Amino acid sequence: MSNQNPFKYFNSSPEIIKLAVLYYVKYPLSFRQVEDILSERGIDICYETVRFWVNRFGPKFAQEIRKKRVGFHSNWQWHLDEVFVKINGERYYLWRAVDHEGEVLECFVTKRRNKHAALKFIMKTMRKYGIPHIFDNG
Repeated sequence: MSNQNPFKYFNSSPEIIKLAVLYYVKYPLSFRQVEDILSERGIDICYETVRFWVNRFGPKFAQEIRKKRVGFHSNWQWHLDEVFVKINGERYYLWRAVDHEGEVLECFVTKRRNKHAALKFIMKTMRKYGIPHIFDNG
């Protein structure tokens, strides 16, 4: 029962749903652009349908893409970034983990700037994306 089909109650085929969602997640396209690309291929759907599919299946497919990308690079590298930000007049610290391609992996906002906050952020990121081969702190 834990391995249910996520496409069970949809009238469209799973291949069309995956194609539409992956176009939106993987490339910088809008919902209407995905609708146009699919209509050129003979698939007539509304951009609102694409939006619904992306909201429903997008996080799952994006997680699969991220897991595949981690394993392919021999120089999987992170860069930790720290920025001071003001939110409602109060000073906070924004921590970011950026990979070697410039994609932001994870963000973390905290009130304190100490070793505990940094380790919490690093452990959270490593749990989600795996251990980097090269770690750049600067």
